[in-house]
Amino acid sequence: MESDASTSPRRSDSSDSSTCSDGDDLLSSSSPKGTGIHRLPPLPCATDGAIAALVEELESPASSLDDLRRAAMELRLLAKHSPDNRLRIVAAGALPPLVALLSRPDPLLQEHGVTALLNLSLREDNRGAVVDAGAVGPLVRALRSAASPAARENAACALLRLAQLDGSAAAAIGRAGAVPVLVSLLESGGARGKKDAATALYALCSGAPEENGPRAVEAGAVRALLELMGEPERGMVEKAAYVLHALVGTAEGRAAAVAEGGVPVLVEMVEGGTPRHKEMATLCLLHVCEDSAAYRTMVAREGAIPPLVALSHSSDARPKLRAKAEVLVGLLRQPRSGSLLRARPSVAASRLPAGLCN
Repeated sequence: MESDASTSPRRSDSSDSSTCSDGDDLLSSSSPKGTGIHRLPPLPCATDGAIAALVEELESPASSLDDLRRAAMELRLLAKHSPDNRLRIVAAGALPPLVALLSRPDPLLQEHGVTALLNLSLREDNRGAVVDAGAVGPLVRALRSAASPAARENAACALLRLAQLDGSAAAAIGRAGAVPVLVSLLESGGARGKKDAATALYALCSGAPEENGPRAVEAGAVRALLELMGEPERGMVEKAAYVLHALVGTAEGRAAAVAEGGVPVLVEMVEGGTPRHKEMATLCLLHVCEDSAAYRTMVAREGAIPPLVALSHSSDARPKLRAKAEVLVGLLRQPRSGSLLRARPSVAASRLPAGLCN
């Protein structure tokens, strides 16, 4: 089905406290006692000389651990609060020493380095430089094994931002091993970790679907997504549905969705979900049904036709959604026929545009 900007996740160039955020609310609790490291007040402005001095401190072999922590934290906060600072910090040569912090054994240095890279990548025109500085591999390692939960979650957010650069970046992140780690975070992370993982997986699987889609399916993403979609109280239905939509665009994803019991979940969403849930479930079911008479039969037997007919006539639904529901009803009423969508390219299923965190 054609791309529809109104159904794609919102994109933003600013940090969001609910997900893919800077994570500075964790700073006080994660700072070891006796280090002299305390929460700093916001640092919205700094001279070029002050930024250069912080970068020099990170690069100096003579800097103590406390000096490194202070310099990294100040760069982190400067990058958090000002888009202009993000550009100036990169121009000052901060990326190589910040990337190097991710390989340090000190958990706090890792957290400051990861979060500084996240904040710098909030600015779109910095993302290529962050990738070129070699950040992808260290960020994936931080996502996998950083001691601080904040560092792992912010690594997921940084990888999300970098994946939005282009398809090549999304593919490179997938090749570095990010997808299975994100699926693990989706399965077992906390509330914020699950949201960050889902959003990053969406960016990776929609940005490089041929490579990262199969990786996500193989890692067990479909089961984890359906579990989240079946538990509305977690507040993850919409995010999980976006990722599932990206995955069921492939044969492997469709087969996994059916095998993992996705048909009843999607039909229930069409029947009783919110307007956005109904829409995403309809789009997913169109993918599932487009090329398989067997799947169409399963969906019809699950009772999908009555709620889809109601949706196709609903004055509350958008015209495009009503049209798609009508096409799906036509498919389900002829479950043994060939795909009608092949003759209807205007409603043929396609991936939604890469999304951002909300």
